[in-house]
Amino acid sequence: MNGEHRPGSARVQFFVGKGGVGKTTLAAATAHAAAEHGNRTLLVSLDQAHSLADVLGIGGARGIVSVDVGLDVIELDTLSLLETRFRGLAGVLAATGAHDHGGQLSALEPEELTGLPGVQDVLGLLEIVRFATGGDYDAVVVDCPPTADCLRTLAAPTMALDYVERVWPQHRRMTAVLGSDPRLVMLVSLIEQVVSSVGGVRELLADRSKTTVRLVTTPERMVLTETRRTVVAAALSGLRIDAILVNNVLPQFDLPSEHDDPGVAWLIRRRALQQRVLSELTASAGATMILSATRSVTEPVGLADLGGIARELYGDTVDAVAVLGKNPPAVRVGLESGAGVDSVYTMRMYLPLVNPSTLTLGRVEDDLVVGAEGVRRRVRLASVLRRCVVADAELDGSDLVVRFTPDPQVWPV
Repeated sequence: MNGEHRPGSARVQFFVGKGGVGKTTLAAATAHAAAEHGNRTLLVSLDQAHSLADVLGIGGARGIVSVDVGLDVIELDTLSLLETRFRGLAGVLAATGAHDHGGQLSALEPEELTGLPGVQDVLGLLEIVRFATGGDYDAVVVDCPPTADCLRTLAAPTMALDYVERVWPQHRRMTAVLGSDPRLVMLVSLIEQVVSSVGGVRELLADRSKTTVRLVTTPERMVLTETRRTVVAAALSGLRIDAILVNNVLPQFDLPSEHDDPGVAWLIRRRALQQRVLSELTASAGATMILSATRSVTEPVGLADLGGIARELYGDTVDAVAVLGKNPPAVRVGLESGAGVDSVYTMRMYLPLVNPSTLTLGRVEDDLVVGAEGVRRRVRLASVLRRCVVADAELDGSDLVVRFTPDPQVWPV
């Protein structure tokens, strides 16, 4: 093992990208490399189109399966998880009866909950938290659903907490606890447990020192546009993308210039186009590391093939589940110049690969609303900035820099 293992210290990596075997293969290769490096590793599939068994060359199995020394695998069925968990909950809800804040909850069937936004996603993430904090593993590698679904999944905890707060705010729940109805007390206790659990998921996702996202892409011009959007969406959500893994890169062809085979000439031109896309991606990626995997002649299956891919990505010495590249805070606040009412403060937000033409800014009370690539995020302002007004904003490399100056009407003298 690499150092003393401590319960709750597991590192978590979410593999995000277009659906297909490529993303799953790179997630499996990373998990295999982590185990080879001495980490007790769990490889989890949250993608309901499970293909881990195919990539690993093993038969499908329920529950956690050990496939190698230090490497376990599980394909989570979040739909079954939802129905199982709700059946256990139904008895508790039946005891609470009907209340003025809502209908008869116990009348719901498990299948009716499958349409509620984010429920399956939250349950899947709760399982990830359980694996990561149970003390059995040093690393948890997660093969996520396709990009759009994955971003929704990772945003589900915040959406769920906001929904609960909107439907039944905490102050009203606490007032209900003070009443004489034991059924309400039971229901509030149950909801508080759910809120606490979902809050734990949000904390896990926000821990940039242990939880990262690895984005799997291909070196294509149109795909690069989608990659930019995904990176910005993740950054606005406070997620840490530590590496972009570029898959299916064509190998170098060492052929004489007079070679006139049209098929080979096409491959050479295609590789040149891929290299230009790679160069552009690398130049604008900021602190995010760019790693690439060469397209193989045959489809990689089994641990031997995965080991070769892992060595190409990470080499023989790098811990594949370590946080790669620099780890800048999502938001940094500092004093740029001046003092008192003449001060200029800056708020820097790490936004690599952002298209400047998509940026928008707004102020809602003590929050700054930042939008880019069709995604918006409310950022709670530091206390010093709440007494300021926005002076200007600009892009400085991979940082969005917003400058603030004190509001004389509320600034302390």
